[in-house]
Amino acid sequence: MAKAKTIYACQSCGYQSAKWMGKCPDCSQWNTFAEERFEKANSPRSELSLGSKEEPAPIHEINTAEEGRVQCGIGEFDRVLGGGLVPGSVILIGGDPGIGKSTLILQAVAAVSQKDITCLYVSGEESQRQIKMRAERLGIAASNLLVLSETSLERILDHVKKIKPGLLVIDSVQTLFSSVIPSAPGSIAQVRETSGSIIVLAKKTGLTTFLIGHVTKDGAIAGPRLLEHMVDTVLYFEGERGHSFRILRAVKNRFGSTNEIGVFEMKEAGLAEVTNPSEIFLMERPLQVPGSAVVCSMEGTRPILVELQALVSRSFLAVPRRTTIGVDHNRVALLVAVLEKKMGAKLFDQDIFVNVAGGVDVDEPAVDLGIVVAIASSAREEVLDGKTVFFGEVGLAGEIRGISQAEARVKEAGKLGFERCILPTSNYVQLKHIKHPKLVGVGSLNECWKLLF
Repeated sequence: MAKAKTIYACQSCGYQSAKWMGKCPDCSQWNTFAEERFEKANSPRSELSLGSKEEPAPIHEINTAEEGRVQCGIGEFDRVLGGGLVPGSVILIGGDPGIGKSTLILQAVAAVSQKDITCLYVSGEESQRQIKMRAERLGIAASNLLVLSETSLERILDHVKKIKPGLLVIDSVQTLFSSVIPSAPGSIAQVRETSGSIIVLAKKTGLTTFLIGHVTKDGAIAGPRLLEHMVDTVLYFEGERGHSFRILRAVKNRFGSTNEIGVFEMKEAGLAEVTNPSEIFLMERPLQVPGSAVVCSMEGTRPILVELQALVSRSFLAVPRRTTIGVDHNRVALLVAVLEKKMGAKLFDQDIFVNVAGGVDVDEPAVDLGIVVAIASSAREEVLDGKTVFFGEVGLAGEIRGISQAEARVKEAGKLGFERCILPTSNYVQLKHIKHPKLVGVGSLNECWKLLF
């Protein structure tokens, strides 16, 4: 028997050391080192874990014809993927515990299995009985959907060779282990080994694969960062526990845009698509209340109208609070400084709270104008017109700069019944042909103030 070697590996970034350390010198995390044993394998690895046997080919002779994508049947899911599933692609999806990752993938796989494609759902966290109970709750009964409860990589690969499915789901990659590596499941070495073998299998056989991953307390997918580089697509499933809405976002996609989002609503019978998120997010908007403004944010090619709420109240602290949810904290601090300097607002002794209703995150400069007017409305106790939409970037000199895709934003506002859009003058000049809603161009905060207050 080969002599075993013991090392210490950081469970956050994968850094290896011959001795234990309290702080990782690579990622600066504390108490993340765990002992791992390595020993030389007595037999060579299986053929599936080795590289491809393709021969080098001249680049001009390589066929680049795209294989047809497979539609999942869930429009929001297909949108984020770039139009559907690409054969042989590996998709990694992460999210907080209980957010609905397994439910979303089970619904998508069930829809694919209806197209005479054999799908294999492998779970290392739930038994077959538990998966069946969830499927019954979701109303899923597909003969082409096979369920397996297994954590051994070698046994999973054997089942894949026998069944030869068209779609494979691993839930989750942190529960798998390989007999080649003696360390515990979920360790850096095991995640690297098991995911690497599955990715090689997918590329060699054209097997579309979903990998579900756990996330750390910081919200990143647990395991080595190498895992995100190896896969084709990385999706994050996000949402607040107190809200029923969930957002599917791509942070990496080799076969489509990373700017698209999919919006879902968690219901008793599973996740339902939200085809018009603007209408949902504005459904419970209070009217005739100071501090409420509607802005239009672009998520990829989709304009979404959301409500920005601001609350300004007298502070009894030495340093007034600046609390934000859904918008960039530093951006709000910058806009408050512009309000004080250019518009004479006295906010130095006021607590300021800014929130995006519905649990959505908006991080583009186009919402600056909405943030500014919402804060001013709350500070002055004056109500903004409920049928007006705001968008525009605010500069440090108090000017309002033009933004991209203004026409799509205006059309979305008109579709939802808004009567007026206040937008940058540079965008207004290009959109004069639009009659509804009424467009009002402003070039500075002074011009905006004359219209509103």
